[in-house]
Amino acid sequence: MYRFAIIGCGRIASRHAENIIKTGKLEAVCDIVPEKARAFGEKYNARPYTSIDELLKQEKDIDIVTICSPNGFHAEHSIKSLQGGKHVLCEKPMCITSVAAWQMIDTAHFFRRKLFVVKQNRYNPAIRLLRDSMGHLGKIYSFSVNCYWNRPQAYYTGDWKGTKDFDGGILYTQFSHFIDLMYLLFGEAREVKAFANNFQRRNHFEFEDTVVASLQMENGAIGTLNCTINSYQQNTEGSITVFGEKGSIKVGGQYLNRIDWFHVEGQEQPDISTETLSNNYGFYEGSMSNHHIVYEELVKALAPGENRMVEDIEAVKSIEMIEKIYKAIG
Repeated sequence: MYRFAIIGCGRIASRHAENIIKTGKLEAVCDIVPEKARAFGEKYNARPYTSIDELLKQEKDIDIVTICSPNGFHAEHSIKSLQGGKHVLCEKPMCITSVAAWQMIDTAHFFRRKLFVVKQNRYNPAIRLLRDSMGHLGKIYSFSVNCYWNRPQAYYTGDWKGTKDFDGGILYTQFSHFIDLMYLLFGEAREVKAFANNFQRRNHFEFEDTVVASLQMENGAIGTLNCTINSYQQNTEGSITVFGEKGSIKVGGQYLNRIDWFHVEGQEQPDISTETLSNNYGFYEGSMSNHHIVYEELVKALAPGENRMVEDIEAVKSIEMIEKIYKAIG
């Protein structure tokens, strides 16, 4: 049975704790706010800490540290955990610079530990179907990725969300899963042109709320990325549409959870399950809740054999693509 610690006791940490206690033992939790650490520890019968250094010093028997702290701390907290001899499961995004990402990778390799990044949308049934169908589409001509979500002012309450240093931007916090899926399906981007704007001028908000990009991929496909957190009052769409010489497929719904089109030469549209719910945080919703699969795959990945978990070298690709888009915005 694996022994876990969680760093950061915010909203997503509960999702991890619920799955950790089904997978192993949650031994310790950490948050710089003592009340949060204490309440979270009491809820999950884990020892609370307010310092990651103290946790790593005291908890010698921890096997895996799950990083749920703000984006800007992912690199620091992952590196410290790896240096402490722990495997790391880091929430998305991996971090908010590729320089930091490669430091994380180098540390994992030096200390011979595993570094995984949460990419739960890869396990959506509709995404699995799309990925499995890509080989039937022939040459990929073009694609579009649309992300129309809502994040109200209440989401930006004056803490780390909305700050450049600790949030990073909507491509990191809201839409890094979609960037990861672009890399998974189409490979790396050769050339990017992009525009962005901050239309709503929220308080405690230091960057864009809308991004539109055009991408030329290394495989020759061209595509668009259209992201906003200004969808009126609710999330309305998360979709990926692919056009190839032998077919067209659109994965849609609010959270990439259904097949809107499936027109593929010689293929019939298979039935898929869309019962998986989104992560519900009260006044907003996030991506589909596949964290139970993440932990099932984590256990497999730490044992010999097939591994479907996103490890460090693959995870850095989405950070590099996000940087290309932001650089193109200027």
